[in-house]
Amino acid sequence: MKSRPLGRSGLSTAPLIFGGNVFGWTADEATSHRLLDAFVDGGFNAVDTADVYSAWVPGHEGGESESVIGRWLKAPGGRNGGKRDKVLILTKVAMWPRQPGLSAANIEAAVEGSLKRLRTDYIDLYQSHQDDADTPIDETLTAFDRLVKAGKVRAIGASNFSPERLRASLEMSKVKDSARYETIQPKFNLIDREQVEGALADLTQAEGLGIIPFYGLAAGFLSGKYRTEADFEGKARARTILRDYWNDRGLAVLAALDDAAEAVGASQAQVALAWIMAHPAITAPLASATSVAQLDELMGAARLELPAEVWKALDAAGRV
Repeated sequence: MKSRPLGRSGLSTAPLIFGGNVFGWTADEATSHRLLDAFVDGGFNAVDTADVYSAWVPGHEGGESESVIGRWLKAPGGRNGGKRDKVLILTKVAMWPRQPGLSAANIEAAVEGSLKRLRTDYIDLYQSHQDDADTPIDETLTAFDRLVKAGKVRAIGASNFSPERLRASLEMSKVKDSARYETIQPKFNLIDREQVEGALADLTQAEGLGIIPFYGLAAGFLSGKYRTEADFEGKARARTILRDYWNDRGLAVLAALDDAAEAVGASQAQVALAWIMAHPAITAPLASATSVAQLDELMGAARLELPAEVWKALDAAGRV
């Protein structure tokens, strides 16, 4: 497994990033810590979270995922002692209703909360979770620049930005000679491709940004476990899948995944993620797991090399 640079930040990651939205939610704390241990033991080094995770859960208020990670980082003993030096911690600001937006005041307050919950004195990649049209770009970037210069943040990134707003931010960083966004997080998988392929890919290539996409398995659709209408019964994500993927294009991709999985001796989920990892525009995708068995499958995708003809067949199916 080769590490891949996160833009020009000097940070690099293995070709898979653990999506920490599940920590303290669908994976309890003990399970989350086992997952993190297994992830590092597997040779991976980047964990992505956000201050808002998991405020949407009844009884939660936000910050749960960061807190779980922080207690793992500080847990004594164990085979992964000195964990902080082994991992890149990626977190985000702007989407938590308690601390919304990208004003300087909010960024400066939010980062202190994240540092406290994560039990660390620096964040490797601090990301704007969503755009904030009500705050001047200059104000946001100046606040981030102060954090970088203070050593509280090593690099900054963006998530859910349009190519136009990302370009405007990069241009402002050049004018101000300030910290710039080194990464972008868009939705991307074999079916959802419009956020990456085109203007965003052209911009990131020209500027040397890393792309770390989410939704790699399309809400589980690309795992191959949804084959008949009966498979949707009692599934929370069924409505999303039926609306967005249960159509001729989605079924064509599933058929191509079946052929590819048989050809390389891997699961459909592994093939779907391996296709993303091999995409020339992508640095590393985010993926989540709630059991060590699931995580082992995801990590296997990073070790899977798709023959060129298999990758091209999948690519063509996703363009139908």
